[in-house]
Amino acid sequence: MTDHHGAKVAQALALALACALESTGWSVAELARRSGVSRLTIANVMEGRVWPDLLTIASLERALECDLWPGRGV
Repeated sequence: MTDHHGAKVAQALALALACALESTGWSVAELARRSGVSRLTIANVMEGRVWPDLLTIASLERALECDLWPGRGV
């Protein structure tokens, strides 16, 4: 883990996404289908390779019916 705030936010978002996906029992492919976000983008967000834009986060949150953005407490 790092002390950089941006990195902490990215890690928290990736963890929230992984937990939400696990709780649904969906595959990445199923989440991609339901959200309209590509499988590659979802995988890259979960691996911490990319920062998702706001539209991507909103699309994932809508499909998963949960908040992913960690908020100010990170």
